[in-house]
Amino acid sequence: MGYYDEHYPPNPYRKRKKNWLVPVLLGVIIGVLLVTIALPALVDSGIISITEESQLHTESGSTDSNVPTQTLNVDVSTQITDVVNQVTPAVVGVINIQRKNDFWQQQESDNQAGEGSGVIYKNEDGTAFVVTNHHVVEGADTIEVVLFDETHIEAELIGSDLFSDLAVLRMDGEQVDKVIELGSSGSVKVGEPAIAIGNPLGLMFSSSVTQGVISGTERTIPQDFNQDGRADWQAEVIQTDAAINPGNSGGALINIKGQLIGINSMKINETAVEGLGFAIPIDSAMPIITELESKGEVTRPYLGVEIYSLDEVPQSEWNNTLNLPNEIEGGVYVWSVEPLSPADQAGLKRLDVITELDGKQVMNMIDLRKILYQEKEVGDDVSVVYYRDGKRKETTIKLGTQK
Repeated sequence: MGYYDEHYPPNPYRKRKKNWLVPVLLGVIIGVLLVTIALPALVDSGIISITEESQLHTESGSTDSNVPTQTLNVDVSTQITDVVNQVTPAVVGVINIQRKNDFWQQQESDNQAGEGSGVIYKNEDGTAFVVTNHHVVEGADTIEVVLFDETHIEAELIGSDLFSDLAVLRMDGEQVDKVIELGSSGSVKVGEPAIAIGNPLGLMFSSSVTQGVISGTERTIPQDFNQDGRADWQAEVIQTDAAINPGNSGGALINIKGQLIGINSMKINETAVEGLGFAIPIDSAMPIITELESKGEVTRPYLGVEIYSLDEVPQSEWNNTLNLPNEIEGGVYVWSVEPLSPADQAGLKRLDVITELDGKQVMNMIDLRKILYQEKEVGDDVSVVYYRDGKRKETTIKLGTQK
């Protein structure tokens, strides 16, 4: 026996389904009227305010949260632009001119051997002083400084230092209008903005500006001056990802306030490495600049050892090779000792680990240099605590002169 539709009870929802469209359409119409008529009137009267971000999104028709707000872009750009405009006149070009014998004409001629950058850090009594890199002016017979307005002024080399890669120039300050404001590299934090100003690839790109962040502080970079495959020095640097290219050397690394925090010095230039620029921290540079300005050279006390920070050694080697006690948390290890040096005469040997100088803890190379170069003089006696084969030892070293 079959069943037909009339056997099912009436469905009370069938009629309701036919009438749902009317109230929905009515609601849409009322909403459109409110947006197009009522909302503008409320905004004009000041009852409702719309932010610039909302206006930007409405005008572009985009609700993407990644779209930057107009206010943020304008504020940041204005601040950086103002800072660059203030600082750029204090950053100069430095031309290294060397005399060369012309065999065919039997006479000497001046040749431009290289170009770099410099920073005017002082102008007093009609004399301006410029700091640049040692390698920028090395071997120069004549040095020219090129101001922001392309004025060329001959400069005198007061002093230069190979180890810090710093040099100080003196010139007529009559046409110098701007001196850079000195900041502090000690308060620099990783991640804060950094701006590099200089002449990458020469004066044709003078006063170029690159922006980045501070990528690292208190870095140490080994330097091999005589190209014998062994490090002769550990340079203390600030690391930044702001582009620093050949010609930027000697230029300014500044913070967002326009204060000098570093002197651009070197760049790792390898195929697989990008975004690594380095600058000499201004806090460690200023004592050297002052000494070069007053004496023409830097006299450093020295131990006569090649040393490296203990944190460069894998933790497994602390126990297996150096035999250090578990309580040792840092120090510097001796890689080699120069014969007849102060350290040699005091009995230091390869793989000794120095942990204290004059009762002050030494955690790394920077700690050691701060004590040695900022608190000690040539001829001073310094007490040294070190570990050899796991045993604590002490000695006294009479400091010599860095050669």
